[in-house]
Amino acid sequence: MEKNVGSEPNPPLVPEPESPAPAASAEVKIGGASQESVVPPPEVKADGSKALAVVEKTPDSAAKKTSGGSLDRDVALANLEKEKQLSFIKAWEESEKSKADNKAQKKLADVAAWENSKKAAVEAKLKKIEHDQEDLENKKAEYAEKMKNKAALIHKQAEEKKAMIEARRGEELLKAEEMSAKFRATGQAPKKVFGCFGG
Repeated sequence: MEKNVGSEPNPPLVPEPESPAPAASAEVKIGGASQESVVPPPEVKADGSKALAVVEKTPDSAAKKTSGGSLDRDVALANLEKEKQLSFIKAWEESEKSKADNKAQKKLADVAAWENSKKAAVEAKLKKIEHDQEDLENKKAEYAEKMKNKAALIHKQAEEKKAMIEARRGEELLKAEEMSAKFRATGQAPKKVFGCFGG
């Protein structure tokens, strides 16, 4: 748990001495510097209980070095150790926050890369489908053209066959007329008779 650096808890309360005494001065340590405070004489209550006097800082008292070296040094060392610990905690907190930020940034970059690759794949697939559709339309048009040409060729061949059949029919009709005229002229009957005419 973090504590405020350089701030000490409220100075201890000074217990009331047994007999009334003149105002005494006390030294109070604040942030490594000692300051003198004046403690008012304790008040004696009628019921015989002791009242506690609060030590107050006087702003006009100058900071003085006292000769109580080991106590001052211990307090100063404790303050330095506390500041060192708070500084270490703050550095650790910043390091952890930086790690969390870097981790989040990396994951966000991974997600963005994943999104871009997926979008690119979808767009490539769409272009391929459009290209395939164009190819299909072209193939369809080419096939339709081929079928039209084939149908036209078939129609042409059919017309040629019909024309040949009609020409042969005309020839056969002409031949039949010529033969029948010859038979009439000679009075002979044809040798081959169709099945329904008997013979």
